[in-house]
Amino acid sequence: MTDSPSRVAIVTGAGRGIGAAVARRLASDGFAVALFDLDESGAKAGAEAITAEGGRALGVGLDISDAEQVDAAVGTVASELGAPTVLVNNAGITRDNMLFKMSETDWDSVMGVHLRGSFLMSRAVQKHQTEQKWGRVVNLSSTSALGNRGQANYSTAKAGLQGFTKTLAVELGKFGVTANAIAPGFIETDMTAATAERVGMGFEDFKNAAAEQIPVRRVGQPSDIANVVSFLVSDEASFVSGQVIYVAGGPKA
Repeated sequence: MTDSPSRVAIVTGAGRGIGAAVARRLASDGFAVALFDLDESGAKAGAEAITAEGGRALGVGLDISDAEQVDAAVGTVASELGAPTVLVNNAGITRDNMLFKMSETDWDSVMGVHLRGSFLMSRAVQKHQTEQKWGRVVNLSSTSALGNRGQANYSTAKAGLQGFTKTLAVELGKFGVTANAIAPGFIETDMTAATAERVGMGFEDFKNAAAEQIPVRRVGQPSDIANVVSFLVSDEASFVSGQVIYVAGGPKA
């Protein structure tokens, strides 16, 4: 570890939901934060809110499945905020359908964002982490990695991220870089609201039904995930690597 490693974080999918909450939490923890999102306006709005509260932030619009865009965006962060040493691969999409109805585009789109995107981002950021001799990678998996009806693509991608995480931990550990995954359960976001709409339920009824199946009897909030990210990227978590932490209000996996 360097005497004073760069405290700069990149959060993908930071325009809303979990990513936005993580970006705000890392900013409050003292990190300069780059918010990456396909929705450039959402990323910039989040960065402006952090800046208004006295933090340092940058909002960038890009497609994380495009290697040239990723390399350019990470270079911009290094130039404007400093060497990125924390990476939170949170960006994700759903294209749910039963297997016999799922198109190749549905499959490829989900793999492109979750797996290719996380690979490209991690490859671009690791250069800065290894130079600093300190770094943290947190990948957002899901309880869907255990299997979920109508989500052959999403479940596969989220399970793949767990293997990717463990491999990063093995390869990057000697450089002072840890890699861990968080697997959220039901979190109240626009994505889960969209799922409720798709299955024809009101969101409140959908959340209540989910909460009945969760031991702590509530659904999760984006801040629940942000709190765990905050720990995993801290110096206090330097001996935690290659782990998958299920944040689901009860036992999983």
